[in-house]
Amino acid sequence: MMLLFENETEAELSFDAEKTAKKVIGEVLSHEGCPYECEVSLTLVDAEEIQDLNRRFRNIDSVTDVLSFPLVPFETPSEFGMLDDMEDCFDPDTGDLMLGDIVICVPRMREQAAEYGHSTLREFSFLAAHSMFHLLGYDHMTKEEAEDMERRQEEVLDVLNIRRDG
Repeated sequence: MMLLFENETEAELSFDAEKTAKKVIGEVLSHEGCPYECEVSLTLVDAEEIQDLNRRFRNIDSVTDVLSFPLVPFETPSEFGMLDDMEDCFDPDTGDLMLGDIVICVPRMREQAAEYGHSTLREFSFLAAHSMFHLLGYDHMTKEEAEDMERRQEEVLDVLNIRRDG
């Protein structure tokens, strides 16, 4: 798995965000049975930048915690068989499946960790997992979708021993 990681903030984190992201993303891909080597971009930004992105791409003029920009048009979440006929989803040089971009707002991540009473490591990991499931075609527009996505996120974080209290 290729992670294109960039921290565009001045923020110091108490954990290695790139290493953590690789573990979380790798576990999501394993959990979903992805048969391909994949490429994902993850960028850490400040509140102003994520608000700008949210306004430009979603017409929502507010700060949010994470944005996902999928590159693969999954009709059914994690249905990798459909990719056999979609060469444009693969990097022509590496052959990696290009899943998309994740943007995490560090200040909002810290606020939510405090609000929920857990560590920034746990919140970062949750946001990375949540966004990865979006890149794989999952959504939470209905109660059933939300419950399914939440269960999958928790299963991944449990495997990595990243708990709400830690």
